[in-house]
Amino acid sequence: MLSALGCPKSRGGCPDQRQPEEWEMEKSVQGPPGQPGGSRLVGGSYPQKNAEILSSQYGINLFLAGLLLMFAWAVHAVGIRKQDLLSYLITIMLIQLLWMLWYICRSYTQRRLIQEKDTHAGARWLKCGITLFAVITLILDSFKIGYFIGFSNCLSATEGIFPVTHAVHTLLQVYFLWCHAKDIIQSFKTLERFGVIHSVFTNLLLWTNGVLTESKHQLNEHKERLITLDDQVPECNCTTTLCSIFSQGMYYLYPFNIEYHILASTMLYVLWKNIGRKVEHHHQHKILFKFHGITVGMIFGLIVLISTIAVVVVYLIQMGRSKIKSELALTMFYLYGISVLTLMCATGIVALLIYRLEERSMDNSKNPARKLDADLLVGTASGSWPLSWGSILAIICAQSHPKYTWYNLPYSILVIIEKYIQNLFIIESILREEEKVNDNIKTLRIGTVSSGSTLSLTPSYKEIYTGAADMDNGKFPYMFDGNIYMRERSGGDGFDEVRSQASSPVTHSTSNFSLYSRNSVNNKRRILKNIAAFLFLCNLSLWIPPAFGCRPEYDNGLEEIVFGFEPWIIVVNLAMPFSIFYRMHSAASLFEVSCKT
Repeated sequence: MLSALGCPKSRGGCPDQRQPEEWEMEKSVQGPPGQPGGSRLVGGSYPQKNAEILSSQYGINLFLAGLLLMFAWAVHAVGIRKQDLLSYLITIMLIQLLWMLWYICRSYTQRRLIQEKDTHAGARWLKCGITLFAVITLILDSFKIGYFIGFSNCLSATEGIFPVTHAVHTLLQVYFLWCHAKDIIQSFKTLERFGVIHSVFTNLLLWTNGVLTESKHQLNEHKERLITLDDQVPECNCTTTLCSIFSQGMYYLYPFNIEYHILASTMLYVLWKNIGRKVEHHHQHKILFKFHGITVGMIFGLIVLISTIAVVVVYLIQMGRSKIKSELALTMFYLYGISVLTLMCATGIVALLIYRLEERSMDNSKNPARKLDADLLVGTASGSWPLSWGSILAIICAQSHPKYTWYNLPYSILVIIEKYIQNLFIIESILREEEKVNDNIKTLRIGTVSSGSTLSLTPSYKEIYTGAADMDNGKFPYMFDGNIYMRERSGGDGFDEVRSQASSPVTHSTSNFSLYSRNSVNNKRRILKNIAAFLFLCNLSLWIPPAFGCRPEYDNGLEEIVFGFEPWIIVVNLAMPFSIFYRMHSAASLFEVSCKT
């Protein structure tokens, strides 16, 4: 080929026509001289793979060290104080702050280094959600600062430094995620892998610290119902009049702080997985949320949400006042949960049946954001199931059964079934390919003419599917002498083939078919949107009770009798954060499903 064009066959005889990206690819994979091409490619991939493995191991060790510190502090290990744990958390937050500042400055001075973007990562609604949680987290930090000021005489300096550092960390991290969550980093990849994975596990440690602090508070509240115990307030006097407000208000804000850090860690993990990735460019449709067409799902979902708030308020007021009131509160909670979970199971099954009637392929592209969504749904659901199985086993093995405990059995079974069905629906929804028309299908237009005027004009197959009706860019099909002429356009060759046939009543039947197909597609889509909106509000509703202290696992007493107080408390404290996060992540995924459908 080169000889025919007048270029010599030698390497220096003709200018290299490759694109700069190909030069960069060759440079990154080229090995020592003399090796074959395949060996150069395999050898060149080792540094990147090694950097990924080393950075992940660094993050895991960082997390394990912090986790052991938290465990040692929680069990009152000798020589481990709270200020030691807070000093460790402050240090890793400062390291992340330095890395984020360096990354932001470098991205502004060398913008050409970051050209690729992952359109699936860092959705706008996800950024808005994490911003909301971050604002409430800043309020929590201000409460902690106020609490430290009130008890500054008996608290270490680290308890005042920690909320200040955390507030600065929160502000900069939210800005970083808004501006750079979609980046696909192609330079300084080894250094950036360590920086991003450090940020991931820093947020996981802050999440774990929030879970531990909130769990200790819940445990102490439970003990206070059994015996008079209050070891949370320092043995010194408060210097301000707002200490009680700060101390009580903090624990109502911890659920939002917990959600903030777990969402930040997932967005940063996607950024880490995207480092050095080559992406295929596809047209990305904008996801817009519209209230039109989801009125039924929103109404029923809001009814569930309002009912949930009422149930939680009554539960928290009645629980612990007397034995009869506590049993009535538990019975009310279980009956409410059974009703909501049954509705959620039914709607999820209807949605899956609608999907079975459609023939649409799944999106098998290796996208980290999509894979992480599915993994988080399955992983957090699995982490929360020990609560349900523990309750089921306790009911089966208990010697005596108070009347209200029997409602716990169907409730626990429905929790397992509902999460199973909902996971199937969400995962299939987010992995289904966008509706599109195959370009290989030939378009067909049929028209009839009588006395020089058009009597009917049926839409093309593409128009039947999308509901649009155009006239081929303003041009009519060929028509002559009252006969029907069909124009077939094969998708991309630019040539038209014209044929003539006798007039027939096929026009009306095709038009009726188009109307039926369009209505059928619209009806299915409307049902799915309403189901997604209903499940979205239901998951928000089921997030509220455990997040704000409504814990029947603590209060019914049956599991404690069977498993023992300490073992069951450990199970609850380990599984409950997964249950809380599962509901919030499911709500976020269902919001995306409702927008896409």
